[in-house]
Formats: sequence, structure tokens, C-alpha cells
Amino acid sequence: MKRETSLPARVLLYSVLLIFTFMTLYPVFWLIMSSFKTTQEFQVNRLGLPRRWILTNYPLAWKIGGFGHLFINSIIYTVGSTLAVVLLSLSAGFAFAKIKSRATPFLHGSFVIGILLSAEAVLIPLFLMANAAGLTDTRIGILLPYIGMGMPKGIYLCTEYIKSIPDSLVESARIDGASYPRIFASIIAPMAKPVATTLAILNVTGVWNEFMLVNVLTSKASLKSLPVGILKFSGALSSDYGKQFAALAVGMLPMLIFYAIFRNQITKGVSAGAVKG
Repeated sequence: MKRETSLPARVLLYSVLLIFTFMTLYPVFWLIMSSFKTTQEFQVNRLGLPRRWILTNYPLAWKIGGFGHLFINSIIYTVGSTLAVVLLSLSAGFAFAKIKSRATPFLHGSFVIGILLSAEAVLIPLFLMANAAGLTDTRIGILLPYIGMGMPKGIYLCTEYIKSIPDSLVESARIDGASYPRIFASIIAPMAKPVATTLAILNVTGVWNEFMLVNVLTSKASLKSLPVGILKFSGALSSDYGKQFAALAVGMLPMLIFYAIFRNQITKGVSAGAVKG
């Protein structure tokens, strides 16, 4: 029989959960609340509610920041890189986990070692390579680094997950005459949905909020992403806090909607991917 938790223990548990919930939600509330203030009011009253709600901060932030095309660029970079990373990582993970050869350990290690490399460490050589290849100031020149930076972690997660799929399924399909692409499409990909969901979540949140690579690899305003546009409201000598917070709220909104729509898939994908991976 299950042992019931005592009342003091439950009170303590719920108190801790309420504290963590408050610590998580208050920064979001503070950001949205500050987005309705003027710069002068924010400097005088940083924590209180706005005395006068400035609704024009949002349309002005959208217009001044040029968020129309920046929003579209962020969607292109996020969706394009996520689809490529998930598909390529699943394919490579299937090959490394189920198609054995002498080169498998070396090739797998060559990809996975990329987890140790940060974007800052490869920024200069990456820019020089993109410039030499004529890929600067192009969308493909931005998408390729995003895909490359996402694949080491993706290949590691997918390889470890696909290893848990019984080899007998692949061997039976091979005996029946199925090719490796057919096995991947019919057996591996459907069974690897949890790790694919986990990988998609990690890539979406990472690319949507990425600032440095897209700011360095392109000088055209028409190719920048949303985080770069938010920088327009912050200067070395002054900042327009009301519009800056409104811009931050606009950039945060898609992630909140993403979580609200896919919260069940996110919870299942992260837990399943973590346990089996």
C-alpha cells in the first residue's frame, strides 16, 4: 500500500512549488508590465504597475524595429534548420547505431566531438570560410552554420536512442528484402519520434534566440533575425526601455505559443528522450 504524505510535508512541498512557480512567472510578468511604461516612468518606478498604460509601445516597436521581415527571417531560419537537423541526425544516428563498419567509431567520434565546440570558438574561422565561399549575406550562409552547430548533439542523442531499438527488427526487414532507406522510413523514424521531438525542441529554442552568428555572418538588414532587431532599442548612451521591453515581449511570444500548443509533446519528448538516450 502507498504511504500517504503527511499534512506538514504536503504544505512544505506545495510551498516550495509555489515559490519556484513565482520565480519563473514573475520575470515574464515584469517584462510585459514594463513594456507598457515610458522610459522616464521605468527609471522612476521599476517594479510597480504603470501609472499610465502606453499601448503604442508595441506598434511603434514593430515599425521602428522592422519586425515584419525580421519575424519571417527568424521563422525561416528556425524551421529550416530544425527540419534539416532532425532529418540528418536521425539518418546519421541510424547508420552509426545499426550499420556497422570499421569507420563507424571514427566517424561517430568526429561528429560528436563537435559538442565540445562553442559558437564563440569557431566564429572567426566560420566567418572566413563563409566569406571565401561567397556565402556571407545569404540565407544559406546562415542556415548551414545553424545546421552544423545542431548536428553534433543531434547525432549523439539519435545514435544512443536508436541503439535501444532491437536489432532483430532491422535484421528481419533486411531478410524480407527491405533496403536501408525503407527500413529507416518505415521502422526507425516512427519509433524515434520521442528523440526527434526532444531534438526539435532544443533546436527551435536555440535558433530562435540566437544572436551572434546571424549578426556576424550578414550585414544586410533584410537578412537579420528578430534578436538582432531588438538591439536597435538599446544604445551605448541611452535606451528606450518601453519599446525595448515591448520588442522583447514580441520576441518571447512565439516561444510561449510554441510551448502552449506543444506542451504535452514537449513533456513526453523530453522525458522519453532523456530516459532512452
